[in-house]
Amino acid sequence: CIPVKADAYGHGSVECAKAALDAGTDFLAVATVDEGVELREHGIKAPVLLFSLCAPEEIENAVSNEIIPFVFDGEYISLFAKEAERQGKKNYPVHLAVDTGMGRIGCLPEEAPLMAKKIADSGLFLQGTMTHFATSDSKTPSSVEYTKLQFSRFTKALELITQAGLNPGIRHCANSAATLDLPETHLDMVRPGIIVYGYDADEVNSEYLSKKGTPISLKPVMTLETEVSALRPFSKGMSVGYGRTWTAEEETDIAVLPIGYGDGFVRRFSKAGVKVSINGKNYPIRGRICMDQCMVDVGKNSSVKRWDKAILFGCREDGALQTADDIARLTDTISYEITTVLTRRVPRLYVD
Repeated sequence: CIPVKADAYGHGSVECAKAALDAGTDFLAVATVDEGVELREHGIKAPVLLFSLCAPEEIENAVSNEIIPFVFDGEYISLFAKEAERQGKKNYPVHLAVDTGMGRIGCLPEEAPLMAKKIADSGLFLQGTMTHFATSDSKTPSSVEYTKLQFSRFTKALELITQAGLNPGIRHCANSAATLDLPETHLDMVRPGIIVYGYDADEVNSEYLSKKGTPISLKPVMTLETEVSALRPFSKGMSVGYGRTWTAEEETDIAVLPIGYGDGFVRRFSKAGVKVSINGKNYPIRGRICMDQCMVDVGKNSSVKRWDKAILFGCREDGALQTADDIARLTDTISYEITTVLTRRVPRLYVD
C-alpha cells in the first residue's frame, strides 16, 4: 500500500499513484475523501484506503467512489453500513483500526473481536485489520521496546478476532521504518510512506541500515528549482526585504528568485541558514523570504547570470547541494513537512 495523501507528500498525487501502480502496488491510501475522489476522477480504479476519519456528510461520496475507510467504533461502522445499503453495495469493504499505542484512532486490542463482529453483523466486509506504530523510526531502547509492545498488542488483537471465528483479513502495520527494519511486522501488507519518495525514516536511515548489514540507497525524487529573475547590484548600506533585516556591509550582487512562502518556501528558512544552489555553488538567502520572491547574495563579480537555474533542494546526484532532509535538520522539522508544504502553485514536471 502506497500513501499518496497530502498530494503525495507534495509530489503530486495522481502521477505518483500511477507510478506506484505501474511499480506493482495493490493499494493506494489517502487522508481525505476529496483526495480519493481526485484519484477516481483521473481514472484510477485501484483500491484506495482512507487513513483518517471523514465527516458524516462525506460518507455518501466516499462510498459512491469506493473509498475504503478505517473503522473502529459502532457509530462509524453503522454510518458506513447504512450508506452502503442505501447505495445497494453489498459487502462494502472496511478495515478495522486497532489502537495499540499511537493514541489516535482505533479500538483497544481487547475490543477488536467485538468490532469485527459488528462489522460482519452490519453487512460490511472486513477486508483488513491495521495498526500504526508510534516510535518505529527511533532506535532508542525505550522506542524499540514500545514498538515491540505495540506489535505484540496487535498480534493479540488478531488472535482474538480469529478465536471469535472471524477473519481479520489483510493484516498490516508496517510504516516506512518498519518496512526497512522490522521484517517480522510485514505480515500481509506494508505501508511505506516517506521512503517511497526517497527520504530516510528518521533514525532508520542509510547509515543505520548499512551498519546493520542491510544497506539501502534512497534517492530523493523531487528537485525544487527556479531561476534567477533579476540580478541587482548592491552598494554598501543598501537593505533588502520587509523589515530591512539585512543590510549590505560591502558591495555585492543580489539575485532575486521568483519563489516564496506562497509556494511553500517558508519564511523561517531565512534565519535557519538555508542556502540556494546556483551553478554548483551555495549562496545565502538575505532578508525575509516574501510571499512570491526571495533574495540571494551571490557576491560581487560572480558567474551568476539572469535566468540561471537555482536549485533550492533535491538529490545531490542531480546537482543539488542540499536535500529536504538537510533543510529539515536546519529548521528542526522532518523532510515530510519540507515537501508537503509546497503549494500547487509550483508546477510539477515528471521525468523518467
